[in-house]
Amino acid sequence: MLQKLGLLCVLSILLIFVGCGAKDETVSETAGSPETTGSSETTAASSSAATTIPTPEKITVQHILIGFKGTMQGKDVTRSEDEARQLAQEVFEMAKTSGDFGALVKEYTDDAYPGIYAIVINEKDANPDMQIFLRTSMVPAFGDVAFSLEAGEVGLAQYDPKKSKYGWHIIKRLR
Repeated sequence: MLQKLGLLCVLSILLIFVGCGAKDETVSETAGSPETTGSSETTAASSSAATTIPTPEKITVQHILIGFKGTMQGKDVTRSEDEARQLAQEVFEMAKTSGDFGALVKEYTDDAYPGIYAIVINEKDANPDMQIFLRTSMVPAFGDVAFSLEAGEVGLAQYDPKKSKYGWHIIKRLR
């Protein structure tokens, strides 16, 4: 039973993490740019005056996916793109102040609960069967936001047909 459940989780995760991204894309400051928050609101696309922080080899995140009609194969998501955008912003605002991100995931995600994944830089460390995914095997906006966060911060990857084709991702970095 657990093996079947694990396989279902992996299959639903693979729907989300379909590779199409470059390793080190620059986050643009357009409508598709990510937003993050920790103790104070910041933007993942930092100014050139900011100190460069080395990219960690592995991070662990939990996320909420807000999709809309046509973005989630095999799921019966009926909301419009505008409704999804509004819901994603509302859930993002709640996530900034909620002490229980897991409860928000359970209530709002269009992906599989609990939505916790490890993301690695090196291919040799990836193991999808163990929920450890290579950053470049994911949609680019997800990885861009996830790796821009510090542990405990929450960020929003905006929908973009090329960088985040499944919808909006509200991401909390756990480790």
